[in-house]
Amino acid sequence: MEVEKGVSSKHYLTSDELDDDGRIKRTGSVLTATTHIITVVVGAGVLALAWAIAQLGWIAGISVMISFSCISIYTYNLIADSYRYPDPVYGNRNYTYMQAVKTYLGGTMHVFCGLIQYTKLAGLTMGYTITTSTSIVAIKKLICFHKNGHEAYCKFSNNPYMIGFGILQILLSQIPNFHKLALLSTVAAITSFGYALIGSSLSLAIVVSGKGKATSLYGTKVGPELSAEDKIWRVFSALGNIALACSYATVVYDIMDILKSCPAENKQMKKANVLGITAMTMLFLLCGSLGYAAFGDHTPGNILTGFGFYEPFWLVALGNVCIIIHMVGAYQ
Repeated sequence: MEVEKGVSSKHYLTSDELDDDGRIKRTGSVLTATTHIITVVVGAGVLALAWAIAQLGWIAGISVMISFSCISIYTYNLIADSYRYPDPVYGNRNYTYMQAVKTYLGGTMHVFCGLIQYTKLAGLTMGYTITTSTSIVAIKKLICFHKNGHEAYCKFSNNPYMIGFGILQILLSQIPNFHKLALLSTVAAITSFGYALIGSSLSLAIVVSGKGKATSLYGTKVGPELSAEDKIWRVFSALGNIALACSYATVVYDIMDILKSCPAENKQMKKANVLGITAMTMLFLLCGSLGYAAFGDHTPGNILTGFGFYEPFWLVALGNVCIIIHMVGAYQ
């Protein structure tokens, strides 16, 4: 009997190639989970933490960063235990955040939390798009300022770059499996350290040269340039910036679902939480503290795209290139 054209023989997977849920065996490890975490949390927002410390001051700024990091480790360790239900080691898997909410809290909270999650996710992706286009425009402005002087008229539209970034993400989103993005996340994690260290190094150079601005234990002071209402608004904005920078709730279940079954996923994820958040906190404190020490009360919202630095223009441009590469990976 002739085999029908276009019909290929089916490949049957053996039990050794399948996980306990019948899906292809997962191969993720603590290292890959840690790189995913770093890629998400160490975003371009780290360059805005100097501004946050400027609003809160040394005491509150550093205390809030450390406190939020400890809270993040605690809460994400709880989430690690909820990946499987009812037993954290032998129970059934919750593949997504939405599935976990429905399993533990029921249908009503499933809808409510889903709306919050997707609203946040939409906001984050818009933020990544705007940040990328801002960095591209910052590079063009740096070149323009370098050629024509710091007072030159150098304005460019962000729109073409936002559209281009969106098209690129549509193409990258066709990658079928999250675990295949491990290399992309590794590159993105490296670049996140890159621009954070560039921003910190440039800030340190200003401090060492003796050109750093005056700072305060309690942040920007109310006076002729800052009303009490604006001070309160800035303090809450700073707290929000730090809290958002510490969050990776939108992808935590996706990260857990790449981990191999042995040792238990919750044990691996708890190690990754500690490693990822520790690295995050060190970078946050380094970049935020040095940025504030360099610029004081006049710290820009982003020390690389806000033109706190003009020279060396190639190093500032390289920092923005790192932001662009990181945003491509972080979006995914």
